[in-house]
Amino acid sequence: MTVVATPQTVPRRRRSWTGWRFVGPFMAVFALVFLAPIAYSIYLSLFRTQLIGGTAFVGADNYLKALADPQFWSAFGNVALFLVVQVPIMLFLALLVALAIDSGRLYGTSFFRIAVFLPYAVPAVVATLMWGFMYGSQFGLIGNLNDSLGLSLPDPLSADLILASLGNIVTWEFVGYNMLILYSALRVVNPSLYEAAEIDGASQVRIVFAIKLPALRGALLIATIFSIIGSFQLFTEPAILKDLAPNAITTYFTPNYYAYELSFSGQQYNYSATVAIVMGVITMIVAYVVQLRGMRKEVR
Repeated sequence: MTVVATPQTVPRRRRSWTGWRFVGPFMAVFALVFLAPIAYSIYLSLFRTQLIGGTAFVGADNYLKALADPQFWSAFGNVALFLVVQVPIMLFLALLVALAIDSGRLYGTSFFRIAVFLPYAVPAVVATLMWGFMYGSQFGLIGNLNDSLGLSLPDPLSADLILASLGNIVTWEFVGYNMLILYSALRVVNPSLYEAAEIDGASQVRIVFAIKLPALRGALLIATIFSIIGSFQLFTEPAILKDLAPNAITTYFTPNYYAYELSFSGQQYNYSATVAIVMGVITMIVAYVVQLRGMRKEVR
């Protein structure tokens, strides 16, 4: 005789909360330091504070104002140009360094790896001040070279070159970081692939293009997404150089710097929150599109 288990005969399993006890502290901190500020920023962006009438609910008016704001789009144009030029150069240099270290033909590999990564350990404020004083045409390295050698070098802190100067600082800071991502990806490649390629007579260049670069697609995608987010968040470097190049860096030089000036100098907290939300959405969309395209190429 076969007994068929029914819902009444099967004992109910007690729900285990053990997992939530481990995840709970993280979720609480995550909600406090990440979700709550975003929610509060969205709340602020829906209001407007005026001298006459006080704070009033305006709905999407602040967003419409931001989308029609020429200063916001000027700031966005600066970071977009910065991204298009600086990110490929930085990732290309990081790729070259990672391939050189992984080749095993570089003397002092450990020292070279640490030396390249070391600038990332320097705080951004310190790095910007260091480069800013070297850029100075009146008091820094450029000025000393002009005076000592009778040269007339262009001013790196001028309006025409300030974006390139910022790109140089950021590249110096983050080449080592991206190199470490790419080098770590190369270290997990099976060495037998290299041995088989060498037995078949493949040159080192052929091994790079046939084995190493395909193995780096995922790491390059991650480094690209991180670099895109970092470019759109550009703030520390222009904020520090503002005093050294007041005629080149405006209060709306980058979106983050624009939001900062609106909030702390202009007391426009509601519109500052709106600019931050709009820029966050744009960053998310661009990063997501790049991720989708990169994943499609990997599938192919």
